[in-house]
Amino acid sequence: MANILVVDDEMGIRELLSEILGDEGHAVTLAENAQQARQARAAGAPDLVLLDIWMPDTDGVTLLKEWQRDGLLTMPVIMMSGHATIDTAVEATRIGALNFLEKPIAMQKLLKAVQAGLSRAQEAVRAPVMAARPVMPAPAEESSGFGQAQVAQQPVTHNLGMARAVNGDNPIFNLSFDLPLREARDAFERMYFEHHLGREGGSMTRVAEKTGLERTHLYRKLKQLGVEPGKLSKKNQA
Repeated sequence: MANILVVDDEMGIRELLSEILGDEGHAVTLAENAQQARQARAAGAPDLVLLDIWMPDTDGVTLLKEWQRDGLLTMPVIMMSGHATIDTAVEATRIGALNFLEKPIAMQKLLKAVQAGLSRAQEAVRAPVMAARPVMPAPAEESSGFGQAQVAQQPVTHNLGMARAVNGDNPIFNLSFDLPLREARDAFERMYFEHHLGREGGSMTRVAEKTGLERTHLYRKLKQLGVEPGKLSKKNQA
């Protein structure tokens, strides 16, 4: 989905963020200090940067200033810290940071900030292209009834999202295509894991094998989706 650079001197934070963002389908590059971050930026601009403020060699605000000065601040940057003051956060925003996250970072808050940053970057890329495209008046022939009839004949499939069981007529789910992408994906993943948990009697070991996830990842994903294996197991035994 996106290339994200994570800059933090704490190995545990880097690994946790890499795991969470990797589960979301992003490609993650890790840097433990400002020098590694410079090298990663020199190799190409990532789609987004998560940048820690307090680091041993060069702090995140100084690195942010450096990128801004050299014309390298072409991607959204989200600052992170567990000890920064309001003044530091305001300064980082003034320099060009998009957002500020306070540690420990809640998963939903992290994902929301990342999604907002990526959306902002996409809007910035599309804006010049759209502005440069001239608006041409439609020819008289295309405004006739024939052109309208062609459009009307196209099938509308926005609300068709029904999938049925292979061995029966009962529908597994009814998913609307009108949902935002993230909500539709979460709804599908929730039903996917509930299906496998029901088939395996709530066994996390067997579900992990079936879905190809490590148990730790599986627990985190189920918690994120609000799926409770214990309740599903009791429901199937009743």
